[in-house]
Amino acid sequence: MRIKICGITKPDQGKAIAELGATTLGFICVRSSPRFITPEDIQAVIEVLPKTVERIGVFANASAEEIGQTLSLSELTGIQLHGNETLEYCDRLRELFPDLELIKAIRVKTPEALNLAETYVNHVDTLLLDAYHPEQLGGTGHTLDWNSLQQFRPACQWLLAGGLRPDNIIEALKLLKPDGIDLSSGVEQSPGDKDLTKVTQLFEVLSTLT
Repeated sequence: MRIKICGITKPDQGKAIAELGATTLGFICVRSSPRFITPEDIQAVIEVLPKTVERIGVFANASAEEIGQTLSLSELTGIQLHGNETLEYCDRLRELFPDLELIKAIRVKTPEALNLAETYVNHVDTLLLDAYHPEQLGGTGHTLDWNSLQQFRPACQWLLAGGLRPDNIIEALKLLKPDGIDLSSGVEQSPGDKDLTKVTQLFEVLSTLT
């Protein structure tokens, strides 16, 4: 299963988290976020990572030019869209950056959000379901109603996010079968400062599933 740890800001933490078993690291490219990291600092983290680790830049309502500038300065392997990006915009990014994974995050406020998610299936590579918050785009610490997601089986890969922690991940994965999980605040000391003890606990818990 894919394990994505998002909101990485420090090279030593990124390296340690990759060594613990994370398959994917996420970097927040939204300036208003407390986890924001510059393209140059993203590259500083990437340079200490194994080449096998996927590196995802997280954007929200950014222009294609802004995304392209970040990509020119950092060796990212994917783009995650966490705003109100349209299907047409997703298609444009796929044309501009055909070699990169395109992830669309959907903040689930009502059951209708799952219908919205389904509309993106043919326009992105991966979906990510996150908790809705009126003021924050992600990293809220709020969980989704997992029971309401049990029939969610899109025709593409999907990641479960939203308030996941070492102490609730087993419960979530007993109810749902996502292709991967995405954690941020659940393994932090403060925004952008990861707690390696919690990350270690996460992998210890996940090891009991295999």
